[in-house]
Amino acid sequence: MSFKSQPKGFATKSIHAGQDPEQWKSAAVIPPISLSTTFKQDAPGEHRGFEYSRSGNPTRNVLEQCLAALDNAKYGLTFSSGLGATTAVLTMLSSGDHIIMGDDVYGGTNRLIRQVAARLGISATFVDPTKLENIKAAFKPETKLVWIESPTNPLLKVADIAAISKLCHDHGKIIVAVDNTFLTSYFQRPLELGADLVCYSLTKYMNGHTDVVMGGITMNCEDLYNRLKFLQNAVGIVPSPFDCYQVNRSLKTLALRMEQHQKNAIQVAKFLESHDFVEKVLHPGLPSHPQHKLALKQTYGYSGVFSFYIKGGTLKQSSAFLKALQLFTLAESLGGYESLAELPSVMTHASVPAEDRKTLGITDGLIRLSVGLEDAEDLINDISRALDIAAKA
Repeated sequence: MSFKSQPKGFATKSIHAGQDPEQWKSAAVIPPISLSTTFKQDAPGEHRGFEYSRSGNPTRNVLEQCLAALDNAKYGLTFSSGLGATTAVLTMLSSGDHIIMGDDVYGGTNRLIRQVAARLGISATFVDPTKLENIKAAFKPETKLVWIESPTNPLLKVADIAAISKLCHDHGKIIVAVDNTFLTSYFQRPLELGADLVCYSLTKYMNGHTDVVMGGITMNCEDLYNRLKFLQNAVGIVPSPFDCYQVNRSLKTLALRMEQHQKNAIQVAKFLESHDFVEKVLHPGLPSHPQHKLALKQTYGYSGVFSFYIKGGTLKQSSAFLKALQLFTLAESLGGYESLAELPSVMTHASVPAEDRKTLGITDGLIRLSVGLEDAEDLINDISRALDIAAKA
């Protein structure tokens, strides 16, 4: 069995969508960086599409057009960070509204919901997104948004996006937002599966060079676009033109990079699955994954981020493993060309309540890897040596 077949044309769109040299008087092949904060008007209130750089910027427009094209979306918007994009979605809501959240989400998203949205009168119910009956049971008259990650962070659970979208839309006007950071528009396009919004930390794979913090949202609904476009400007959560230039540049190699991340990660995952000091590997591309068949059905492949449980499961053993790594860097984040490793329980998901971490299985033995673009054999040798050291800890 294999993943869905990728239609032709993705790489072509990533290089050409929004990049027409004819849009510039200079006919520059590479879109220029427009750093001006303000733009001359021909008469009071009469401008040529741009007034003030927070409201709109030529470099940002180029990136947003390209992002939309890659998701086969009508509209794209960018924000100052992935959490900035999430904040834009939340600020569409009002006090008294209710959200259904996947129970295993990025720690920063969890913190935003519990410690910020809750204070503003927006309530949330956290449920396992792999069980449709849990989502259905969580519906309230005031439910306005269902937010899921698929796969989830850091437990790599895969949710049935098409089934969730149908359930929500049949129930009422409930917005379905999917955080697609782990897979990118190359490996998964949630709008095709019925989702309303696709949200990204562009910081990760979409940029892929660990040198930009940015978020993005794509959509087909004009009303949602207009509401989010207003909030992008009104709340002021916009990225810089230089960062937009950087991400636009990075999208040109997205297809190539994701293919290599996929090849390297599956080799590393198979090695870990066969190692005596590894309890379990969580990788949707492996037949051992509980939602493996669903992953094959709704995605075009898998990226380089996955998790595994080290045997023993103590902080001492995990720390020994992580400190012994030489090619993998001990650091938060993911999706860059370099390989990273982290311990979610004390790093990316430390803000998740301890009781919830325990229930979910985010233990001190759970290690998350972001497999980069180095030679796979070198990465495997690095992990093998570190596991041998951890086994003696």
